[in-house]
Amino acid sequence: MTEADVRQLIIAIIKPLVAKPQMISLEVSQGSHFLIFNLSVAPQDLGRVIGRNGRIANALRTLIHNTRLNGKQRVRLIIKNT
Repeated sequence: MTEADVRQLIIAIIKPLVAKPQMISLEVSQGSHFLIFNLSVAPQDLGRVIGRNGRIANALRTLIHNTRLNGKQRVRLIIKNT
């Protein structure tokens, strides 16, 4: 997978969950062994993305963490409040 594929995957999963999809922001930063995706949503949508007891966030992180980019580089997802 490429970085663009992972970005599209994250947005495709998050968009139906939120009430304000125009407020979705996805920034990418490079770590030593990881490509880190920082996801920001509107404050009222944060609970929808995290889910009850963090179930949605954990499922999303598990899905994203198991993706690999061009060899050994792994992907991390961090959910931020705007």
